[in-house]
Amino acid sequence: MPPKKNPADFAGSSGNKKRKEPPQSSSSNQKGPDKGRDFKRVKVNDARSILKQTSDAALKNGDLDVQSFLKSREFEIKALQNGIKKSKGGRTSRAFQQVPRDMRRRTASHNVKRVPKRLQKRAAKEMKDDKTPTVDPSKRKPRTSRGRLRAETAKRLGMLAAKKKAMKGKSGDKVAGIETRPARPKIRKNKLNEPPKPKSKFRKRQIHKTWLPTHMWHAKRARMTEPKNPLWRFSIPLTSTEKSYRPTHRAGGARGAVAWDMSYMSTIQLEGPTTSLEKLLKAMGVTEKWLWEEKGTKWRHGKRTWSGWLSRNITDKPVLIGPSSIFWCPTDQQTGDEPANKTKKPPSFRVFVRIHPSAFLETWAEIFRLSKLQRPTIHIEDLRFEIGSIDITGPGSTETLLGILHPYNQSEDNMEPHAKTFRSLAGVTNPGSLPLNSLLAFSIMDPRLRYPPRPVKMPNTSDEEANFALFDMLSAWPVDSSTGSPALFDRDTRFKATRLPAQKSLNRRKALSQPGDYPSIQATDFPIPIMLLTSRPAAPSAQGTWTLLAPWKCILPIWYGLVHYPLLSGGNPRFGGLQELRQIHFEQGVPWFPVDFPGTKSGFIWETEERVKRKKEWEKRPKGKRVEWDSLDLGEGRKGEIGQGWACDFERVLGVMSLPDSGKSVDTSQDTPKTPESPPKEAQLPIEHVHKDFFSSLLSSPKLELPSPSAVATVRIILTSRGIASPCARIYRLPLSKSSQDSSMTRSNAQATTREQWLSLLPSTSNSKPLPNPNSKAAKNLGRIPLNTPLPQRVRLLAQSLLQQPPLPYPANKEEGDGNPLVPDEEDLIGFVTTGEFNLAEGKGVAVGTVFLSKIIEGFRRDGMKGGKDGRLCIVRNAGEKIGRLARWEVV
Repeated sequence: MPPKKNPADFAGSSGNKKRKEPPQSSSSNQKGPDKGRDFKRVKVNDARSILKQTSDAALKNGDLDVQSFLKSREFEIKALQNGIKKSKGGRTSRAFQQVPRDMRRRTASHNVKRVPKRLQKRAAKEMKDDKTPTVDPSKRKPRTSRGRLRAETAKRLGMLAAKKKAMKGKSGDKVAGIETRPARPKIRKNKLNEPPKPKSKFRKRQIHKTWLPTHMWHAKRARMTEPKNPLWRFSIPLTSTEKSYRPTHRAGGARGAVAWDMSYMSTIQLEGPTTSLEKLLKAMGVTEKWLWEEKGTKWRHGKRTWSGWLSRNITDKPVLIGPSSIFWCPTDQQTGDEPANKTKKPPSFRVFVRIHPSAFLETWAEIFRLSKLQRPTIHIEDLRFEIGSIDITGPGSTETLLGILHPYNQSEDNMEPHAKTFRSLAGVTNPGSLPLNSLLAFSIMDPRLRYPPRPVKMPNTSDEEANFALFDMLSAWPVDSSTGSPALFDRDTRFKATRLPAQKSLNRRKALSQPGDYPSIQATDFPIPIMLLTSRPAAPSAQGTWTLLAPWKCILPIWYGLVHYPLLSGGNPRFGGLQELRQIHFEQGVPWFPVDFPGTKSGFIWETEERVKRKKEWEKRPKGKRVEWDSLDLGEGRKGEIGQGWACDFERVLGVMSLPDSGKSVDTSQDTPKTPESPPKEAQLPIEHVHKDFFSSLLSSPKLELPSPSAVATVRIILTSRGIASPCARIYRLPLSKSSQDSSMTRSNAQATTREQWLSLLPSTSNSKPLPNPNSKAAKNLGRIPLNTPLPQRVRLLAQSLLQQPPLPYPANKEEGDGNPLVPDEEDLIGFVTTGEFNLAEGKGVAVGTVFLSKIIEGFRRDGMKGGKDGRLCIVRNAGEKIGRLARWEVV
């Protein structure tokens, strides 16, 4: 055996024998890709090794030779400098050290899977050379009982899959050259359809709910609804994980765009003759005369949409269901028939009804009942999982859609008329500038063929000719003289559009195309039918909204292009959740269904569920840090909050029994009945919502008729001073005037405050006196510091003013009063606030509330006014507070 070598015999050796011995010469017979690696390792080791001299050279006969000692140290210093220079150019870091600092992990040094894929091969080679013990997760034994159970289950599933695969090969299902495709999903008529069957990997997660097409994308970037507590049988994004309140405000009105996946909106298709459809829609509340006359021809030909409230009759009394949008299949004006329908049967038309999912079952049951009464009969189809939608608003919304929606026929001669009009909308910064309720229907190509999207060339804002041409096109609107594509109403066309090619095949086609060019369309690329709807808010300066309708499975490719589009103003379009949708509606002054409509069935169910949540949050707080409703002092001996402090207690105002807070309020939209013949049971709502047109006509009529005590309406409340109104805040009407109090002898006690005291808080809008000069005596008497005062003197004067006039103690003494008028009694309570916060668009506190019509009309009669200046004033008091704020309400 060869003698063992002592590591101390090698100068510069560190004694570490983990690394392999480098090759002794360059003429070795080593072959393979590791040859260069070994030579590089020799170079690295040479750079790391520093030569040194022994101390024997500096000694002569046991004495120190200074000159020899200095020369040896000089040699070592130069060797150190040379080693630093050599190692500076060489790579001396490991693979896991090349990862950014925020991605580093301790386990990366022994687990290849912890480093990025681009460094995994290099890390594996280094660990193999260093003989570093690595971890193989597949061979690791489970340590817990749950892990052992999962391992056994995985083993059994693997054996079952192998057995199934072997049986499938023996049966000979696959014939050479023949491949089967999944069957077209069935859409049953006059019956509710089931959601699409998810993949087996995610099937257990969707037992009691349905994922949106973009669920996987949103789940990584947004807060979703709880897994066991979905909303309207859908897993819906609530809000972004990052701070988004102010960015959403800017993107929705100033610069940028905000998009939502609204595929949870329900779609119902009606098919039948025109006369039967007209009778059914009129019975559902579409009773405007102009819709069925010559003025409504564009709507009946599929060139406009209708937005309004649907209703149903209960004992010959209309009850509102919820807001909806209705539009017809585009038809030819000459024949009045569908272009694709050339049969000898009587012409059959199709209508789409889009409704909120919370009111879907109520609408479906009523439409199904009415369809059986029509002759000829009407067939209805449930298209909830057939058609998805995306809403986008903001100044960059039109630019974003132009960048991702490319017509299927690119040539100008074969391009559809609606597609041509859509391509000419470059320069539109507000969808509300388009004709009211306009509609565009055409086909587009797969958005993945044009991914990543490129910026659209927009016209210069200073170009007067381009702006004039755009205004001329919007005023003329050439779409009215052409017919849109009815492909979205066709079931076969929708199914072909969902047969999208695989992403791998698209990547191969992109690789074969020329640099900078997109792949051309092939015969296997089917057109995707879409429809673009526009909506205009009530406020003239607010932004409109684009609504994109497309097949359910085509929403995800469109969404990827939409959120990655580079806006010319910078950045990408933002995505929003349910809270951002409520924020945009709130800033535009539009009530949001169903929260702001508790008079409907869907809105009252929402309110009862919110009561349970607020009560649980109140009970979680310690007794010393929560509001004690019974000990609230409202002044003049009035103790306790009116009704339940965590609820909009409409039952208290009506004098009926409140619903129990058991947390078992059943949402009928969560239950899918097996047959439409068994509609959901009617819930006895304590209040009923009244349309705003009826409320406005009631206020403007010379004879004020007292409506039903349970009739409520939605109003918008604007505070006249500082402060905000939170949900569940109490809304009061102004109390009696002083003269009326003196003449009224029927009341048990005197009114705590009068109308004059509250009207004195109303800020004056004209004839206001200017502020006094800071240097004048009046300003000095008021305690104001002149503006030209130096900073040291300003600080001294401020401290002196604070010491001379100490602030009032908190809470204020009852004898001295806090300077605020006391709120009226319970008999002047007229409603509750459903949504309230600080409005960034107006820079003040704004709220949306629900008020009783009978209380308002009674106040007008009592005060001898008919909706005058003082009649629209109210007092808002947050629940748990004693201070009220003067505000003004308006009908919305």
